[in-house]
Amino acid sequence: MKPILLFVLIFISGLSLSQNLIEPEKIENPVQKNHLNKILFLDKVISAENTKETDFLKTMIFQEDKDFDLRVFLDNSLVNYLHQLDSNLSADELLKKGNYQFSFYVDGTLIYTENLNPGAGISEDKKKKTTFRIPLLSSKNEDSWGKYMWMRFYLAHSGIDAMNEGNHVLKIEIRPYLKTSSVKAGNTIASGEISLTVPHKNTSEQQIAVQNIQPNSGWKVSDEKLDQEKIRLLNTKIAENRFRDITSIVIIKNENILLEEYFSQSGRDSLQDTRSVGKSFASALMGIAIKDGYFKSENQMLKEFYDLKQFKNYSSRKDSIPIKSLLTMSSGFDGNDSDESSPGNEENMYPTENWVKFALDLPVTENKPGKTWSYFTAGVMLTGDILDKTVPKGLENYAAKKLFQPLGITNYKWQFTPQKKPSLAGGLRMRTLDFAKFGQLYKNNGIWNGKNVIDKNWIKKSFTNYFTNDQDFEGYGYLFWRKVYKVGNESFEAYQSSGNGGNKIIIFTEIPVVIVITAKAYNKSYAHLQSEKIVEEYLLPAINN
Repeated sequence: MKPILLFVLIFISGLSLSQNLIEPEKIENPVQKNHLNKILFLDKVISAENTKETDFLKTMIFQEDKDFDLRVFLDNSLVNYLHQLDSNLSADELLKKGNYQFSFYVDGTLIYTENLNPGAGISEDKKKKTTFRIPLLSSKNEDSWGKYMWMRFYLAHSGIDAMNEGNHVLKIEIRPYLKTSSVKAGNTIASGEISLTVPHKNTSEQQIAVQNIQPNSGWKVSDEKLDQEKIRLLNTKIAENRFRDITSIVIIKNENILLEEYFSQSGRDSLQDTRSVGKSFASALMGIAIKDGYFKSENQMLKEFYDLKQFKNYSSRKDSIPIKSLLTMSSGFDGNDSDESSPGNEENMYPTENWVKFALDLPVTENKPGKTWSYFTAGVMLTGDILDKTVPKGLENYAAKKLFQPLGITNYKWQFTPQKKPSLAGGLRMRTLDFAKFGQLYKNNGIWNGKNVIDKNWIKKSFTNYFTNDQDFEGYGYLFWRKVYKVGNESFEAYQSSGNGGNKIIIFTEIPVVIVITAKAYNKSYAHLQSEKIVEEYLLPAINN
């Protein structure tokens, strides 16, 4: 029996070795050998080979301007962990469909789980490396996927609230995951925890007090009740940098101003850079131009405005792209700002000498106009060019006469195209109270001071969701996003202008409220999530108490 037993042991051992798809690097570092499948915490930047046992921390005073590093020690490489989840895929296929899954716990409660984007990390390292460093916070602002993952946990998903002043235990677990038809996560391959002391943050009464509405706002001041304590709590969060880069908040209720607050050295006369909030103005101006008879309807096609055969990638499908599909971001052009590899990504447009030519040179996909949504800034810019060449004296003059003058808006700045035309792609700057006028105009069904500025049927079309079967987002109208805010068991539907940084003009459909939030959290992963939290957890409860 002994020879048979020996054979079985050899066979099992060989089977175990054969389970590796790629041979990982040899584990020779004695510190790694002592901490296999562990996550260890450091307060300085140090390489794996120079790391000593005394460098690892069990406790730490948490300070956001200091280094906070992880060192992960594994007993295998990522690709081999993924191979255990699906043995039919090649190494490259596994790394295209999977990566590490991180789970963050505070005081034993799961706060956030992130399936790291498959593109994060170097492919060759994920095939062979068994140890790696993750800088979560950097005193030198080191750029890394770890930094952005930490921001998503800490700022976007309430880690900062869980780690309030006092003592806390932070625990992190890592698993491999694969996303094929569904997401499949493996067993825990590394974990670690640290005791953190979060120090007190000093705030003053001036910072957290509800700001008085100063005279001469252009609005009647509301005499309705506002939950002052909710606003004080919000202001405390902003003062403590728990909500970041907020510059202003305005609430209009029943056409009267209920709240007006400014932060980060911003004030009433500051021209707020709200980025893509300006796209909604393209929708408004197209509606006004149709009402004035300069267009038959939004169903007019590109061939009526351009000789498309003069541009690259001509297709008869381009001829029949209607203006409406530019307004609903469903034109069928090969452009998607969310996809870095997309030919029509806006970042490819800005360096060119002619943005209109850039847009019209793009190929079209097989997608029928109006059917498939993708965020396409170049299409909105094209809408602006169509307006500019159609309305009398050009777009800049027309917008001033037909939209801004009726609303009493005199202080604003356009972003311009290389041809010195107003760009409706975004970048229109104006005062927060003037953005509020634009929102209230829509809330009033296009009426301002008794004058019909925008046709109410156009507003109805603008506030219609044209993508009810799309599961990825809550809907989109004519350059307005549909969003449902939730407070307890209540839901509040809104259509909103939205711009990079967390900027919002929110027009609620069922309650008489318009909210404007301006912010400078440009390209930050938490930007929109924190604006939504401000609305759901503070502003709506404060006005519906």
